[in-house]
Amino acid sequence: MRLVSWNVNGLRACMQKGFQGFLEQSGADIFCIQETKMHPEQANFAFEGYHAFWNSALKKGYSGVLTLSKEEPLSVDYGIGVAEHDLEGRVVVCEYPKFYLVNVYVPNAQRGLVRLPYRLEWERVFREFLSGLMAKKAVLLCGDLNVAHTEIDLTNPQANRYNAGFSDPERQAFSALLQVGFIDTYRYFYPEQREVYTWWSYMSQARERNIGWRIDYFLASCSLQDTLKNAHIYAHILGSDHCPVGLELHA
Repeated sequence: MRLVSWNVNGLRACMQKGFQGFLEQSGADIFCIQETKMHPEQANFAFEGYHAFWNSALKKGYSGVLTLSKEEPLSVDYGIGVAEHDLEGRVVVCEYPKFYLVNVYVPNAQRGLVRLPYRLEWERVFREFLSGLMAKKAVLLCGDLNVAHTEIDLTNPQANRYNAGFSDPERQAFSALLQVGFIDTYRYFYPEQREVYTWWSYMSQARERNIGWRIDYFLASCSLQDTLKNAHIYAHILGSDHCPVGLELHA
């Protein structure tokens, strides 16, 4: 089974930059999208061969996630079941026979960490939500988690120590997520790999210079460890300030 996740930073814009071609080329059984920045009724396109499950923010042109699945899931849920956290279109949960797949776009702490308190409360509630799912069956979690976990996950760790996405509280929240019982699948296969990132600023030719951050992930329940086949970062794929990431599972 092949899974792909991509923060497209605006699906309509990315459709003009080769999204459809990569979707077809990827051969993904499940393709998860973050930051759609649209509602489904605004789409003048369709994804042939896939069931589409949208969760859009109330605010137009903001956030939003979409899961495309060749196999129809057993069930689909939207959000994490807490009204105050479910207004921004951040989570779609698809249930399959062997696991739940959670497609997530985690809130950004923002410049000056002005949204860090909300971010940390969201993280706490989200961990509880995931723990509830894991009590039923295994979980795959993918998406833009908006945090670089360790110093090898970004180019300039010391300079970014107190910036959004690399603050100590955010990194600790990611560690807490792993302690719930998740594997960072890319680090499982490539524990020491450096200079491989999933997001680059649009400023200062950051992508051309590979000054980036690894903030997009596939996490897997530890019980799925034997099914993990490989993990991918498609850094050569353009169309967004993020690149796609992937996971292969044994059948």
